[in-house]
Amino acid sequence: MVQVQARMSSIAGQAGQQAWHARPLPLAPVAAQGRLSDLLSIMGANIDDRRLCDAYLIPLRRVRAGVVLLHEGTRAESVYVVRFGTFKTLRVAEDGYEQVLGFSGQADVIGFDALCSGSHPSSAVALEDAGVYALPIRELDGLRQRVPALDRALQSALSAQLAGAAGIAEVMAAVASEARLARFLLQRSMRMAALGQSTRRLRLPMSRRDIASHLGVAHETVSRSFGELVNWGFVAVDNREVEILDTDGLRGIARNTRGCPDERGSEAPQRRARTRRTARPCASSVAA
Repeated sequence: MVQVQARMSSIAGQAGQQAWHARPLPLAPVAAQGRLSDLLSIMGANIDDRRLCDAYLIPLRRVRAGVVLLHEGTRAESVYVVRFGTFKTLRVAEDGYEQVLGFSGQADVIGFDALCSGSHPSSAVALEDAGVYALPIRELDGLRQRVPALDRALQSALSAQLAGAAGIAEVMAAVASEARLARFLLQRSMRMAALGQSTRRLRLPMSRRDIASHLGVAHETVSRSFGELVNWGFVAVDNREVEILDTDGLRGIARNTRGCPDERGSEAPQRRARTRRTARPCASSVAA
């Protein structure tokens, strides 16, 4: 582990920038304890025995923006349920590139994928001030047996996250960056609907660079794609605030998997012909 950290620091220094994984960021401290019944309420579970759930106290952690909740490759000690705030999960390549795998928000489970190997396959970093419940792995099986509502809630949350992973594959299947971004925004809208929040006014706590890494395109490509969606009248953007103005139009853009979307949300005839001739659709919209 020491050799890996030294190599990462060397790579970061060569790049002229010090990446988050090379900085001495503190781990999230244990702040207090919360009731299991509150955790279950956040996850939308039906509580069978409230008195029993009120009696169980779960460690709470307050995580400041930019602080690492868990490190890739470290031993797994807890599974986390997000109380509030947003995290990005990521892996770091040997050359120091940070690949953003996804984003986790309220009621999402972080760290469960470490149970099979005993170590975390990815890192989680807070994008904003956040709070999590920490379920110790050594106590998790017994707690799930004693509190069936927790077992059901975890299964439901993990099932939703598996479905979300399939959604990421769907985003990456689109060739044009505008289609990828449209799919990403529509997925965020669906996520807000599940939380009972506005499906049209979206606050994106992640940076454009995080979105670019997640979508597999260049940072500049994400900015240009936002500009295209704005020019076509589908969204309005104010820094990290995005308002969906035309949901049907955005869905039209998102439907384009292999072709180049135009402002009508479908392939123009000349673009379809060019696609058939070259078999390299919309290359200028995709990161190298």
